[in-house]
Amino acid sequence: MKICCIGAGYVGGPTMAVIALKAPDIEVTVVDMNANRIAEWNSDTLPIYEPGLDEVVKKVRGKNLFFSTDVKTCIKKADIIFVAVNTPTKTYGVGAGRAADLRYIESVARTIAEVADTDKIIVEKSTIPVKTAETIKDLLAANTKGCTFQVLSNPEFLAEGTAVADLFEPDRVLIGGERTPGGEAAIKTLASVYARWVPDDRIIRTNLWSSELSKLVANAFLAQRISSINSISALCEATGADVDEVARAIGRDSRIGAKFLKASVGFGGSCFQKDILNLVYLCEHFNLPEVATYWESVVKMNDWQKRRFGQRIIKALYNSAAGKQIAVLGFAFKKDTNDTRESPAIALCKDLIAERAKVIVYDPKVPASVIRTEVLGADVENPLLVIATTAYEATKGSSALAIVTEWDEFKSLDFKRIYIDMEKPASLFDGRNILDLKSLAQIGFRTHAIGK
Repeated sequence: MKICCIGAGYVGGPTMAVIALKAPDIEVTVVDMNANRIAEWNSDTLPIYEPGLDEVVKKVRGKNLFFSTDVKTCIKKADIIFVAVNTPTKTYGVGAGRAADLRYIESVARTIAEVADTDKIIVEKSTIPVKTAETIKDLLAANTKGCTFQVLSNPEFLAEGTAVADLFEPDRVLIGGERTPGGEAAIKTLASVYARWVPDDRIIRTNLWSSELSKLVANAFLAQRISSINSISALCEATGADVDEVARAIGRDSRIGAKFLKASVGFGGSCFQKDILNLVYLCEHFNLPEVATYWESVVKMNDWQKRRFGQRIIKALYNSAAGKQIAVLGFAFKKDTNDTRESPAIALCKDLIAERAKVIVYDPKVPASVIRTEVLGADVENPLLVIATTAYEATKGSSALAIVTEWDEFKSLDFKRIYIDMEKPASLFDGRNILDLKSLAQIGFRTHAIGK
């Protein structure tokens, strides 16, 4: 069996690496038109940081895992083609700001139709709106070589920072296909790949539309929990309650559970906001305005929480940040990843610079060039944004310290040293609380949850 994965990003790369490791009899090739990205996958410095990913790739790369820019040859050879290209939110035309931009999906489907000369199983791995499989099948019908295509939905449920662990021991593997003999056979074939290491009771088989929609709904429910506890964090501040204690109390209810009840600066990443907005668009398309309004409020609450965090810092600085130095620790949207998409740190840095504050940013995995581009734009310089190489460099001389990403190294910082080096008075903002740095320097930083 030969597998081709089109798209060498956060989904395609790790997923194919683990499949290659767990199924040494299968030849797996990841292809992408971005030659620089493929070169990085073939180098000692991978384009994606995920705990454990380096080790997996090095074990199988060159054996049964390959990275290439030769998309057409890979398509021709493959029995199964995974489609893991980007599906960003549209920024133009009908559905702008809500609908998924499917131009890359369409391009892939047209290329497969043009190149394929044998039957293929096409697997949707990208997060896509329900009924996208119909579009793919329509485009594949342009094939003139008499090939038969079966389109499956196999959405990813990876959490960045734990992607490799999630792939090794998934809660579930979801495979959706048509309820036809050909569709059932295709589902069986794909399930046999995962069955190398995933118990059969964790492989869920559904129809195409249920599978496509399940990914959007899963992310919407998780994001909803984050926005819910963040809304309560504001009420806790107003009433004197402790949001950690509230979360712990309600999390002990077995009907609710404790996961995703950590108050924070707000959720980020490539999936949550994009998928909720896609869900909103679908609800509007099917004339369900009340449902659309409900889910849109989750995104609005998240945006409000991000703004509120910056406003609280300004207020603590006597309503003036101009000329003051503020340290921002963490720029990735969560720990153990170098992904900055929709990171709360972006909005925070922009807001503080707009107030004429000097912002010193440190993140252990995000390159300085990426931070500058996200905050200022490509090839733009601003002396108010400085990138530090250590946490201590960022905090020295700062009037305030904001911890936005809960990297483990921040929990072991010497806050006595930090307090001595900072301008006085100095405060620490951890996503929920304004903490007295002088007290922290005396008692040591509490290793309770910080940031996101």
